[in-house]
Amino acid sequence: QVQLVESGGGLVQAGGSLKLSCVVSGSLFSYTRFYWYRQAPGKQREFLANIESTGYTYYTSSIKGRFTISRDNDKNTVYLQMDSLKPEDTAVYSCAAAIDGIGPDTWGQGTQVTVAS
Repeated sequence: QVQLVESGGGLVQAGGSLKLSCVVSGSLFSYTRFYWYRQAPGKQREFLANIESTGYTYYTSSIKGRFTISRDNDKNTVYLQMDSLKPEDTAVYSCAAAIDGIGPDTWGQGTQVTVAS
């Protein structure tokens, strides 16, 4: 069974940076597409970025240029580097994987990111 465990969240001042990690168990890491999402209080979950097995990346426009998704196949880890953070980036950030289908179907528990103004 594939499991995803996020870490790296915390409290940061506006303009600061954080790097989130998502460690993935399972032997199919290299062949799997991964995603980062976030959910702010009272809002719907929002797609942020995904990364293909080839390394190809896609970002939603609201974070493009500030956030970078990457993967390390040797460490079974997906990252989200977040720069120039804003208070509106405050949310629970979750990674997900497309294991059985095209879209995300396996999720981590999430990590809280709080950006103070």
